[in-house]
Amino acid sequence: MSYLHRFPVTTLKIDRSFVGNMSTDAENFEIVRTVITLAHTLSMEVVAEGVETVEQSMQLKSLGCELGQGYLFSKPLDRKAAEAMLKNRICWNLGPSDTQRLPACAP
Repeated sequence: MSYLHRFPVTTLKIDRSFVGNMSTDAENFEIVRTVITLAHTLSMEVVAEGVETVEQSMQLKSLGCELGQGYLFSKPLDRKAAEAMLKNRICWNLGPSDTQRLPACAP
């Protein structure tokens, strides 16, 4: 925590171990909620690591988490595939059902 004031940090990352268990462990959920609140209080963005389910993504979004990474969005990519994904602005917005994923990006 002391590094938050020593370095020009603009984003906090939530470890996958907390994200993966936040649906079944109330303590992990509270840790995730607290980290998001702390980050926002310090005018930082939050990225959640290891997002694998729509439920996790929806919970994180409801808590105000701006960014996520994990198998829900894409498998690990090599450099060329990652560059193509960024160049083509491919991203995912979650649909209204728990199992629906819709590709969409604003231009």
